[in-house]
Amino acid sequence: MPVRRLDHVQLAMPAGREPEARAFYEGLLGIAEVPKPPHLAARGGCWFEDGALKVHLGVDADFRPARKAHPALEVEDLPALLASLRAAGVPVVDDEPLEGFDRAYADDPFGNRIELLEPRP
Repeated sequence: MPVRRLDHVQLAMPAGREPEARAFYEGLLGIAEVPKPPHLAARGGCWFEDGALKVHLGVDADFRPARKAHPALEVEDLPALLASLRAAGVPVVDDEPLEGFDRAYADDPFGNRIELLEPRP
C-alpha cells in the first residue's frame, strides 16, 4: 500500500484570525478560499485551494508558529510576488537558490514559514 500523493498541507493558526489568513493566502498569494465542510467549519480556520494546491489552516488553542517545518509553494514571477509581499509588510527572506529554482521565504500573518519557489528557465 504505497503512498500515492500529498493531498493537502495543514498549518496551525490562532483562533479568531481568519480575516488575516484570507488577506494573506487569498489576497496576496492568490489561492482561493473554499468552504470548509459544515461539520468542520465550526472549529474555525480556513481552507485555500486551487486545483491540486490545497493549504488548510486549522485553529490550534496552543498555537506556536512553524519556524522550520514549512510548505514550499511553486509560484510564477517570484520577484513580483516578493515585491507585493514586502509592500504589504510581510517579512520576506531571500535564500540561496536550489538547483533549477530561485527561492525565498515569507512569514504568514501568524509567523508560519512559507517557502516560495520559481523554476528557472
